[in-house]
Amino acid sequence: MKREEVRACVNQYCHLRDVQYAAYTQYARKHNLTTNELFVLDILWFASEGCSPSYICERMSATKQTISAIVKKFLKLGFVSLTECENDRRNKIIRFTENGYHYAERIIPPAAKAEIDAMEKLEEKEDITELVRLTTLFADIMKEKFDELK
Repeated sequence: MKREEVRACVNQYCHLRDVQYAAYTQYARKHNLTTNELFVLDILWFASEGCSPSYICERMSATKQTISAIVKKFLKLGFVSLTECENDRRNKIIRFTENGYHYAERIIPPAAKAEIDAMEKLEEKEDITELVRLTTLFADIMKEKFDELK
């Protein structure tokens, strides 16, 4: 494939990525959240035993400062609690409070259902598997290429 054809594909892919991200952003705004706050709620929702801030950073490819600010906001609102990790007292575990659980309950399950419904529209298991495989491959290569940049 010629370089200009590849560039056109990159532009199309970036547009599709932006459309997906905009869907999350629009949904987050409906609930007076930022996109990153929505993603943190989602991660916590599916982490039944809670999770560490470092796990959230890694999962979202976000900075410690970004996650710390979100956690502080959610702490202030009474949505989460922080407890020491049993294995390592220096690490904290973030968990929903009862109030936070009820807050997230009206936001995250409908969003998760929308994601699943969208993926199911692909119908063929092979299509879903191929989408995930190729997106993973592309993301890994993108990270590698950007890491090489000065």
